[in-house]
Amino acid sequence: MSETWRSPDQLGRRRGGGVPPPVRCGIIPKEQVEMSDALKWRTLEAPSLAEMEELADEVFARLPEPFRRLCAGVVIRVEDFPTDEVLEEMEAESPFDLLGLFQGIGLAQDEAVAPTGRLPNMIFLYRRPILDYWAEHEETLGHVVAHVLVHEIGHHFGFSDDDMERIEAAADL
Repeated sequence: MSETWRSPDQLGRRRGGGVPPPVRCGIIPKEQVEMSDALKWRTLEAPSLAEMEELADEVFARLPEPFRRLCAGVVIRVEDFPTDEVLEEMEAESPFDLLGLFQGIGLAQDEAVAPTGRLPNMIFLYRRPILDYWAEHEETLGHVVAHVLVHEIGHHFGFSDDDMERIEAAADL
């Protein structure tokens, strides 16, 4: 079957042999990888912090404009794991327990707190726990990042976890 055979050049190898350089991607939806494409996974690496931040920026840019406008000044950061202080404060059993965190003054309380000496509102997305969650569930990485980002923005708006669950269920994220 010549259709399943691929030359080294077709596999992306450099002339002269050797393994192709790793491709930094990792955001191919699992359902789009066919059995014949399984070997492509051997050269893929998990997205870097910068790539995950780019994905989060793309997700944020696709949110409705009025929603984004209300998030003016919120900083989105991607880190590998939460700090030890955050894990202790959140009473997490493992660094993989927390996928994201809103840190700051919620929109509902914003006027009640003096702005002097206040850090900007921040949303943290934790890359390694997100990747671990993604590996264990039947969702695309983009969907997981969108879910976590919307959830943390919900904290900025002052929604409870129960409120956000109802909103996410209605929105069919």
